[in-house]
Amino acid sequence: MLARDVMTAPVISVTPAMRTRDAVEMMLAHHLSSLPVLDESGKLTGILSEGDLIRRSELGTEKHRSRFIAFILGPGRAAHDYTKSHARFVRGVMTQEVIAVAEETPIEEVVGLMEKHAIKRMPVMRGDDIVGMVSRSDLLRALVAASRRRDEAMDDEAIKARILDEIAKEEWAPQNSVGVEVRDGVVMLTGTIFDARQRLALKVVVENTPGVKKVHDRLVWIEPGSGLVVEAPEEAEDGEELR
Repeated sequence: MLARDVMTAPVISVTPAMRTRDAVEMMLAHHLSSLPVLDESGKLTGILSEGDLIRRSELGTEKHRSRFIAFILGPGRAAHDYTKSHARFVRGVMTQEVIAVAEETPIEEVVGLMEKHAIKRMPVMRGDDIVGMVSRSDLLRALVAASRRRDEAMDDEAIKARILDEIAKEEWAPQNSVGVEVRDGVVMLTGTIFDARQRLALKVVVENTPGVKKVHDRLVWIEPGSGLVVEAPEEAEDGEELR
């Protein structure tokens, strides 16, 4: 899945010459955590986010540093902070260094950038043109859509094959000591695991497989160091139903 598959378009934007108050009202009206800033030619020149607006003189939250720290940082940093907290127009408040992605960027990379830079929305570019915005909310909507597609029904043989294929791909999975049986969408897990955490991970594999209605856990945990044998936790007679 790529950035263009989940992005929101068209883009709501502001200009550097817009009043800060008007830009904030636009963010609130559209429930947005940030807005791209475009110049008169439509070129992306910055981004205005909630983080740019929390240190404001109107709120009495502007930064106050000790004289020693101010001396170390120099007058330039103090001037920058003053501009951010007092500017009446977007050009003085916005962040100029924009983290953006291309349409073809995989969403795995998008998520990595969001985590690394602690941002909620990112511009999506086609060359020098902005064509959309991808946000955490967009990713959540894509998650719901993917979950619905995953719920498509499969027959028992297809369910078993999908589960075994998934187990075979995972390094943590005990591929040679776990059995999978499927009847009418009900999955029975049997065999041996050697780490208690493998039990939950294997059940997640089953739960994420389309067509599964219930899962029965009959896995036995053997602790390698002591040889302690732990049977599967007791469950209801009809197993754990998936809803």
